[in-house]
Formats: sequence, structure tokens, C-alpha cells
Amino acid sequence: MRQRKFHVGIGGASGYAGGELVRLLLQHPDAQITYLSSHTYAGKSMSAAFPGLASHQLPPLEEFDLQRAAQKTDLLFLAGETGFAMEVAKPLLEAGVRLIDLSADFRLRDPAVYAQWYKREHSAITLLDEAVYGLPELTAHSRLREANLVANPGCYPTSAALALAPVLAQRWVEPDSLVIDAKSGVSGAGRSKFGLDYHFAELNESMRAYGVPTHRHTPEIEQTLSDIAGAPVRVTFTPHLIPITRGILCTAYARLVRPFSAQELTAHYRRFYQDKAFVVVREPGDFPSTKHVAGTNYCHISLTVDERTQRLVVTSVIDNLVKGAAGQAVQNMNVMLGLVESRGLEQAPLFP
Repeated sequence: MRQRKFHVGIGGASGYAGGELVRLLLQHPDAQITYLSSHTYAGKSMSAAFPGLASHQLPPLEEFDLQRAAQKTDLLFLAGETGFAMEVAKPLLEAGVRLIDLSADFRLRDPAVYAQWYKREHSAITLLDEAVYGLPELTAHSRLREANLVANPGCYPTSAALALAPVLAQRWVEPDSLVIDAKSGVSGAGRSKFGLDYHFAELNESMRAYGVPTHRHTPEIEQTLSDIAGAPVRVTFTPHLIPITRGILCTAYARLVRPFSAQELTAHYRRFYQDKAFVVVREPGDFPSTKHVAGTNYCHISLTVDERTQRLVVTSVIDNLVKGAAGQAVQNMNVMLGLVESRGLEQAPLFP
């Protein structure tokens, strides 16, 4: 019987995803946080970044150090800005540390696509084939268990893939007809953005589309959906910023290849996700709200069919900081370490 907890660390612990990782890992029965880094808060306690954690005993925040991170951890979450993970991944892997990257550095298989959409050259191309894309509902668990480097999916791609996977896998929708409309809370922009668009007076009582049609998650969505469909998929993807703190509501539209009823498709979705602990398929037309999953690792899905146009309309909701980031990372950790997939992630939603 294993005597000690797994030692885990977080590189970039003072961001929203890093703070959420700490919150979840503090409740995890098999994980002990042994290393925390932050450039902004180096030399301070975690409660300097998140005062609500003042009552918890945690390692001090420090400047990221490869040797200390390797010595202190069995598994390290990389929650820094895009570009950080690809600079530190190789020496950490060589030191025997298993990695889960929450940035975009290892999500895209083609370095040319990465350079096109992220406006920088990839500096760890040799690791791209080693990285396993970690969407546990759709990625084979055998691959995750064997992986030393897992690319944690983006929040928008997670919500879109879970919404469309069951019908794309069966080729029940036309792959060139996909339109994805997604709305996200402001925490999805991260903690370090201070532009005018994120001021309270600009954001409150307002909403807007952004990144149209050039949002960086577009190629990740297309890569993921193409893998599911077994054929190239192109999408029209429009994200929106809305005045809530957390949550994503994704509504996807697709033209059906033949007539289906909403009841028939709902039954199929339930079969597809029957052994997936974190996906809840609701009754046709019982569309979920972001409040229904706040603070949890769950995804709620509902759908209907527009019989006039023969289009599927399917809505998924997730918490962008949990299932869209930290919670999914812990879910991946559980699979990698041979634990029950839902371990430490059974929280009920925060409501109201």
C-alpha cells in the first residue's frame, strides 16, 4: 500500500488557473503541494496572491527554479503564460518529472500552425510528438497513463468538443457546416491583463465579440474535432466576453445529414457519455446555465433540432477555471497516476 501522497507543484501559481489548482489540490486526498512558483509574488506566501488561503499551510512562492522544481515534485503543473512551458519542459522531463501544461504550448501538433496563430516560433518541437492532448472524455486513458507530458485543453475547445463529439464521431453532421458561438466570463482572460476592455465600467452591463475570426483557440478546436470526425473539419468560431466572473456557455450549430429527432440524438449523447463521470446530458431543450456548473468540473449539455432547417443546436456549459483549466488538469493527473478519475473533484456547484 502506498504510504505517502504524490508530491505536486505548480509553476505559475499566482494566476487564476494556478490559484484554482491550489484550491482543488488542497482537497485532494492523494496529493500534497510541495512546490509553488510565481514571479510576481516571489518570496511571499500564497495568501499574498490569494488572501482566502491564509488559513492553509502551503510552501512559499518562489522564482521558478528547474532544479528545485525537479527535487520537490513527482508531477508539476505548468500554469504560466504561453511560452513558459516549452522553455522548461525538456530539462524537467529529463529529470523524471511528469508534466501537465495548462498553456497552449503543446496542444497543437504542427509547429507552423502554432507559429501562425501564436506569433512565435516553437522552441521545443521535438516534444510535440511526445505530448498527449488531455481531454479525458475523448482521449484514451491508456495514453494518459503512459504520458509524461500532457497538454491540458483550452476552455473554449473543451466546451466545443464535448458539445459536438457524439455527432461528429458518427458523421451525423456535415463537417463544413459547424458554427460555434461561445460566451465566457472575464476570468478567462487571465489575471495579468489590464487593458481598457477589462475595466469594470467598460465590461459591466455590456458584452462583445472578440477575436473574430482569429481567436487562438480556433486551430485547437479544428484539430480536436478533425480527430473525432476522422476527416478535416473547419469551423466558424466566435467568442464573446460577458460580465460574469467565471463560466462558458457554448452553443454549436451543425447541419444534420438526415432527419433526426431531439429525443433520438439525446439518447445517443447519453450512450456516448454513459461512463463519463463529468458529463451530464439533460433532457432535450432543458438548456443549462453557467450557474449550474460553477466551481465544478462538470459539463452540462442539452440539445434540440430545428426541424425547419435540419440543424442541430447543442449547448454545453462549463466553469472555465475548473473543467476549462485546473479541474481538467487534476482529472488528467488522476488518470496519469492511476487514481480514480473523479478523485478530489466531486464538488457540488456553487449556487446561487
